[in-house]
Amino acid sequence: MSVDAITEYMSFYAKYGAALVPQGKRMPRREPDFYEKRLFDDGATLEVKIYVVPAPVPGSTHRLKYSLFYGKDGRRLVGYDNERPKGDHRHCRGVEEVYEFSTVEQLVADFLKDVAAVRERRSG
Repeated sequence: MSVDAITEYMSFYAKYGAALVPQGKRMPRREPDFYEKRLFDDGATLEVKIYVVPAPVPGSTHRLKYSLFYGKDGRRLVGYDNERPKGDHRHCRGVEEVYEFSTVEQLVADFLKDVAAVRERRSG
């Protein structure tokens, strides 16, 4: 699913999503609205999961639940997520810090920029 498709789906969900889920009930486990997994020749893994949810995850102000991961040898090297109740945050170079979410496009761009910096540092 492309970023445009996610944006279109988010617009649909913003308009109709709340009617699809009974109030006060959790959504059942489901497949992500966007999923991508890449395996690199050096053994590293990049995995992106993005869900459109009916209400913001506690700690966030938008209606996305996401987990963006890049790691190698069982270690997370870069990660962006918004688990409850922490909200939007990133893990990079062993440090966890608040992430200022603006758009899904910027989220993915920031994540890929950090991944590129880590890959460059590890190869050079």
